[in-house]
Amino acid sequence: MESTRQGHPDTKLLELLVCPLTRTALHYDRDRAELLSVKARLAFPVRDGIPIMLVSEARQMTDQEVADAS
Repeated sequence: MESTRQGHPDTKLLELLVCPLTRTALHYDRDRAELLSVKARLAFPVRDGIPIMLVSEARQMTDQEVADAS
């Protein structure tokens, strides 16, 4: 799948991806270049348009980030 020129992932790819832990839908945060899993409270990085779907690479979301993404 191709990524856009700005390093954002392909929107069709984003529609197919789910959280590797919870198998729930992800929300893309364009400003931070992260895929958010509200249920798992994890933010997966997107580097050069490629989603990094490893739990070991994800960061914990704050309570405020979870509330904002819900």
